[in-house]
Amino acid sequence: MFRSGDVVLASVQFSDTFEIKSRPAVVLFEEMGNVVIAGMTSNTKMKGIPVTVEDGAVKESVIKTNYIFTISREMISKRLFKLSKEKRKEVYDSITGSLKGLL
Repeated sequence: MFRSGDVVLASVQFSDTFEIKSRPAVVLFEEMGNVVIAGMTSNTKMKGIPVTVEDGAVKESVIKTNYIFTISREMISKRLFKLSKEKRKEVYDSITGSLKGLL
């Protein structure tokens, strides 16, 4: 079972192609074998929540809170590290802030 804030290595499909690659992602929640994740990138110029080596990342990265999708638990190959409570709050605040802007 994966928990909120777990950073995992997952097989994800890119939105602009049918290509599937193994990429890091942050688990938002898991329910009934479905895992809702936010993608991550090492392109630190992209908009999102920064994740540092001190946070546990292999290299400086960004959590893309605008890139959220659902995958099967079987598409996750391993858990890499866990985000701190403060970093998880930052992620959820970003997501809920974007949703509030839709009203």
